[in-house]
Amino acid sequence: MSWLTNVVRPRIQKVFRSNKETPENLWHKCPACGEMIFHRDLEAALKVCPQCGYHMRLTAKERLASIFDGGEYKPVALPTVPLDPLKFRDQKKYPDRLKDARSKTGMEDAVLVGTGNVKGVEAVVAVQDFAFMGGSLGMAAGEAIVRSAEVAIEKHIPLIMVAAAGGARMQEAILALMQMPRTTVAVQMLREAGVPYIVVLTDPTTGGVLASYAMLGDIQIAEKGALIGFSGRRVIEQTIREKLPEGYQLAEFQLERGTVDMVVHRHQLKETLGRVIRLLTHRPKAGAIVPFARVQATR
Repeated sequence: MSWLTNVVRPRIQKVFRSNKETPENLWHKCPACGEMIFHRDLEAALKVCPQCGYHMRLTAKERLASIFDGGEYKPVALPTVPLDPLKFRDQKKYPDRLKDARSKTGMEDAVLVGTGNVKGVEAVVAVQDFAFMGGSLGMAAGEAIVRSAEVAIEKHIPLIMVAAAGGARMQEAILALMQMPRTTVAVQMLREAGVPYIVVLTDPTTGGVLASYAMLGDIQIAEKGALIGFSGRRVIEQTIREKLPEGYQLAEFQLERGTVDMVVHRHQLKETLGRVIRLLTHRPKAGAIVPFARVQATR
């Protein structure tokens, strides 16, 4: 062995080798403006770009933590459903797709439900996670929404539904479509029991979800910049053979047409929900209260 092998090489390796690996997700690029945001700053801002205000998608767990006081809530146990009732297969078997989605998100299905306090008022909050197969509405999601309504009725507390979905789950076909009338009946049960039902439309809320429980709230709130619509822009333009207006299907456009009651920035969402449920449950906060109005929250 040469002097270079015995002496120099080990020292060089010792200098440049390290057991610590640099994480790859320290910085995130805003999809709208391209701003690079440090991950801790992005988390502190609830995934809202500090440069342009673009609202990135939250996971269901992040959403629940952002709504409940202190981020604390009690998960609601949800009914189990058959794994693959139709033995559906396309490029992959349906159970394999479910396995991948569960591994990716840490969730059993697309909807999480929890109970806790929102600005001091107890409420049930159900959240769809778009990361789980596009937040698609299947039997499990339908059961979760029905169960959330049942809990709200049992406790006689408001139900807040945070919707985010691409529509019904194709792998469950008619069984998925059946969840539309089932969830509609659940909303009607809330009305008959006199329980407030508030819907928060996030990006995106489309398809069968929008055609059922997502548009039946006593109060319809949309997050800033959320895509809201039944069909995609291209499909509509090809069908009617016309060019749609700029910003069509965005939350602000829907507010102008009266489809939603409010467009709210994510940083004001919790405060807005607290004010709304206090008004609907006749539990005014001590001090002056700003009357509810169809207004768009500013950044």
